[in-house]
Amino acid sequence: MAVEIKGQYKGDLRVELTHGPSKCVINTDAPVDNNGKGESFSPTDLVVSALGACMVTIMGIIAKRDGISLNEVSFRAEKHMAENPRRIGKIILEIKMPSGLTDEQKKKLERAAHTCPVHQSLRSDIEQDIKFIY
Repeated sequence: MAVEIKGQYKGDLRVELTHGPSKCVINTDAPVDNNGKGESFSPTDLVVSALGACMVTIMGIIAKRDGISLNEVSFRAEKHMAENPRRIGKIILEIKMPSGLTDEQKKKLERAAHTCPVHQSLRSDIEQDIKFIY
């Protein structure tokens, strides 16, 4: 299934993105260290955010199917840029998990998280430090 996303350059290194199905709008801004004002997510910030959101969403699908409560799940992500070429070099992702999960549930949810489409789409040379915190 294809999803259309439209982008419009707004000047001053800012882009407005519109999600076709929902009409939701997100604005990006270049980061301060790359000539921008850093007043919104940068495109690479969205990539790292998408990884965390995707992993949590996939865990949510499994949890819903299996009757596991994930209401307390949250994540913290860090993006570290590399040079030559400028790109995402390292992602640190800490997923705070709820208490009370069995070892079997933990393994199932962690395995599911690593199958998320964003994780599967990232270049293999991006260092990824992914931790599940219980």
